Amino acid sequence: MDLSLIVPLYNEEESLPELCAWIKRVCDSHAISYEIILVDDGSSDNSWEVILQLQQLNSSIKGIKFQRNYGKSAALNEGFKAAQGDVVITMDADMQDSPDEIPELRRMIVEDGFDIVSGWKKKRFDNTLTKNIPSKFFNAATRKVSKIQLHDFNCGLKAYRKKVVKSIEVYGEMHRYIPVLAKWAGFRKIGEKVVEHRARKYGVTKFGWERFVNGFLDLASITFVGKFSKRPMHFFGLWGTLAMLLGFAITFYLILAKIIDPSGFSLTNRPGFFMALACIIIGMQLFLAGFISELIARNAPNKNSYLIEEKLGL
Repeated sequence: MDLSLIVPLYNEEESLPELCAWIKRVCDSHAISYEIILVDDGSSDNSWEVILQLQQLNSSIKGIKFQRNYGKSAALNEGFKAAQGDVVITMDADMQDSPDEIPELRRMIVEDGFDIVSGWKKKRFDNTLTKNIPSKFFNAATRKVSKIQLHDFNCGLKAYRKKVVKSIEVYGEMHRYIPVLAKWAGFRKIGEKVVEHRARKYGVTKFGWERFVNGFLDLASITFVGKFSKRPMHFFGLWGTLAMLLGFAITFYLILAKIIDPSGFSLTNRPGFFMALACIIIGMQLFLAGFISELIARNAPNKNSYLIEEKLGL
């Protein structure tokens, strides 16, 4: 199969028929064999019923339905597991991503040799205050931390080589950082393409202000996990060593001062004594955290499980 299209959705019953028809038209006109994997993230409307109807009309449409709402990352992760195409493209279900971008995104993977091609919505139709300005800060911070020169990390329209999506796990709210996850997994050829951003035709946005706070917390988390997931002692041991060295240095200073002036002060009455004691205890706790983290990292299964109510055509 040439292409797998993964479409996570939540309460998008109005847009699905038009979106699937558009995708079919584009793929058929370019002779691309494809599958459309619609991942219903616990919708409360009739989205699943619409998917069932669409599958009767087009056998290339497949579906996954979650028991409840888990979030976009969970939907993408299950879609990645099910994907069979040599190239995998993700897009949102709200009709703001144009299926006309599909052939060129696929070509950049197949012919240009990119591992990932991320869309860049250079001209947006979103609210400037609530989306555009915060997104600029978010993307700038992510570029600086990850060293990946993309303008729009959060764009839902992305293309992947199949090996990439089979090598990473998307959890929490890490869908924003899939290029970062891929980079940590060893996929370095990451490209970007300016894509069309269309005004929302159906429904309302499902994301609020909290996504920016969560985004930066996830960035800190993924940076830590990417660097230290297989060697947590390198992190905890470093800070534990520094804390203990500082504690021993303060202790040495207090002992030396006591030797020079035996009657000048009592060791246990000096603030430095308690600072030294705190530093040594913190250092020992960090070392203990490092040892426990090493045990967890080497023995814990690297999988998330989601309660799926139903699958269609998979």
